[in-house]
Formats: sequence, C-alpha cells, structure tokens
Amino acid sequence: MNDQVIGVRNAGLRPADLAALRESLHEQRLFRQEQLRQIGAATQTRGDRVRGRQAPAQVEVDIKLAASARMVLADVEAALERMERGHYGRCHLCTRPITLDRLEIVPQARYCTRCQQVKEAGR
Repeated sequence: MNDQVIGVRNAGLRPADLAALRESLHEQRLFRQEQLRQIGAATQTRGDRVRGRQAPAQVEVDIKLAASARMVLADVEAALERMERGHYGRCHLCTRPITLDRLEIVPQARYCTRCQQVKEAGR
C-alpha cells in the first residue's frame, strides 16, 4: 500500500485518504441527484392526482427539500473541483489543513472546525 503523502496543495492527504474522500463525494453527488429526481417526480404525481390543488404545506416542504439538496450538491461539486485543482482539504479562511476526521464526516467541508465555529457564531 502506498502511504506517501500528497503535497501541500491537497493538505497533505495520503492517496488512499483522497481516494476514499473522492468516492464519498461521488456517492453523495449520486444520492442528491436521485433525491432531486424523486422530489420532482413526486411533485408531478401529486399534482396529477389533485389536478393542481396541491396542499400549500406540501409544496413548501418540496421546495425546501429541493433547495437543500441543490445546495449540498453544489458543495459536493465544488469539493470535487477543488480536489481536481489540488486545493482540496484546506480551509477557505485560515488556509490551514482541514483534519481528516472532519473531512471523513463532511467531505465537502470548506472550513476547518475552528473557522466553521467562528463563522456560525457570527450569523
């Protein structure tokens, strides 16, 4: 097994770690794409059944679910792009490496834990 560390550009991640994170991102992309397809199909099916008189609450839920799925999908796509460009795994604020533990939980993370907390506290 090759445990060589990939250089500074990818935050010093090992090739095996990077490959596992890439696979996780691809799985998330497929999941979110399928989720969006299902939301769209369910909305059409319900619309057909009630002929345009869909419950406003259900419309709102569908809109929020789709927006959330699109947001996560965009984050996943951005992470894959950073990976391709060699900038994956670095915090967008402090530029320090994001820990492997955090990336394993949130592979599309843009910020290290500390900067994420600071960002959320400032909301």
